[in-house]
Amino acid sequence: MRVLYVSHTAVVSGAERSLLDLLGALPDTVRPLLATPPGQLQTLAAQRGIATTTIAGTAGSLRVHPLHTPRALVEMAVAAWQVRRAAASHKADVVHANSIRAGIVLAFARLRRTPTIVHVRDCLPPGATSKLTLRLVAATATTVIANSHYTADSVRAAAPGARVDVVHNPVDLARFDPDAIDRADARARLGPAGGRDLLLGVVGQLSPWKGQDTAIEALGLLCREGLDAHLLLVGSAKFVARSTRFDNNDYVARLQALVARDGLEDRVSWLGEREDVPEIIRALDVLLLPSWEEPFGRAVVEAMAMGVPVVATDVGGPTEVMQDGREGYLREPRNAPAWAHAVRLLADSPALASEMGRAGRRRAERSFTLQRHVTSVLEVYERATAARGRRAA
Repeated sequence: MRVLYVSHTAVVSGAERSLLDLLGALPDTVRPLLATPPGQLQTLAAQRGIATTTIAGTAGSLRVHPLHTPRALVEMAVAAWQVRRAAASHKADVVHANSIRAGIVLAFARLRRTPTIVHVRDCLPPGATSKLTLRLVAATATTVIANSHYTADSVRAAAPGARVDVVHNPVDLARFDPDAIDRADARARLGPAGGRDLLLGVVGQLSPWKGQDTAIEALGLLCREGLDAHLLLVGSAKFVARSTRFDNNDYVARLQALVARDGLEDRVSWLGEREDVPEIIRALDVLLLPSWEEPFGRAVVEAMAMGVPVVATDVGGPTEVMQDGREGYLREPRNAPAWAHAVRLLADSPALASEMGRAGRRRAERSFTLQRHVTSVLEVYERATAARGRRAA
């Protein structure tokens, strides 16, 4: 089977890392070609021996804007023409778009004879534009893959009757293996932060919806209660074009002001983009995911695989990934006292925290393996191919 994978961006965030995991674990029976703008994603794919072809990218927001929207439409139209050529030259049996924007590109490409899959990994903000976008994607794709039932519900709400399969994101259990990383060494490499009694971490892009401000506020509460706590912020403001939904650079400035206001400069470490995420998570006592809403929660599964208890948002995918009180705690977003209380419960009971960590590892091994993910995606391809064949007949 020949599959063309399409990414609208070269910036590597959670969606792109999940795509790289999938591409790296495909069986020999699948011949992938990745169509992506030039940049980090193309480089990482090439390092893994994955064939790539270059297409135009877009950073356009789905919000209507008199300048940015026409520019984004032109960019996606150019990309659509390039994808159409790539699908023909690769003799693709299936074309798999890795995002909603890539799905719009496929809609413009009008690949009527080739089954098309659109991987929806985000929940769009409410509004007419979001609804029309999801309707376009659902109407033109052979099948939609959603990374959670929460995401699938958002697609069906906008496009009733849409063909949606739920495939949860995977975790590489060989890379995220607590037995392969010495915890004491991992903490030592973090310097003074690793010597704190309670080490917390947020792994994700710096953007308002990710809720790092809630983590900082919770840290302040814990420190005022007398805990020797420290917070690691892993990630950066990846999407900073003026056309994006949030002003992420301004958000980083506000986070820095919040840290200074609460006198937490020596309690917060800004680690930026890191390739040693398994080692960092291994060093943590608790991983936090304080998003306003979370389509899936890749960092949650990674922490569970590393045997680290989690406190995560109760809005979105984490409610499917973990159970409140078993692998950690689920808490409402933007409620710093509730988050501080959940962390305090774990800090006050090391035995409970350890058991939650072990439960998380068992859950990851049972439900989120790479092989399970690949098998599920290939089954979607087979159903989509069969469905397109029936419609053609």
